[in-house]
Amino acid sequence: MEVLSISVDSIFSHKIWQEEELSKMVEGGVPFPMVSDPGGKIGSLYGVYDEEAGVNVRGRFLIDPNGIIQAMEVLTPPVGRNVAETLRQIKAYQHHQATGEVMPSGWQPGKPTLKPSMKLAGKVWEVWNPKME
Repeated sequence: MEVLSISVDSIFSHKIWQEEELSKMVEGGVPFPMVSDPGGKIGSLYGVYDEEAGVNVRGRFLIDPNGIIQAMEVLTPPVGRNVAETLRQIKAYQHHQATGEVMPSGWQPGKPTLKPSMKLAGKVWEVWNPKME
């Protein structure tokens, strides 16, 4: 798994943000690269660049090893992202890639999964329900 943070801010802004803010929130600062996207070229490719404001809107993208976007979330600045949910989804996609099983809503590692088959049609409720979350 590789994590990147991308914004239109300069590498100098990233350095200050890392040293003055992030290092105080996370011991040693965030452990992944912060990429500068001046002009929003990368943000434009993912549909999150706001040309009028000159910024990338907050978004996260889970991209599989084949380069396919498996999940995305775009939020406006007033609402923060949920790191725990992002990690849960990454684990779920990795589990699916390894086993072919699918994860129901709220799935956590070690919890029941669904094994797709014709036998499961109309009987998911026997295997999983929302009360299991």
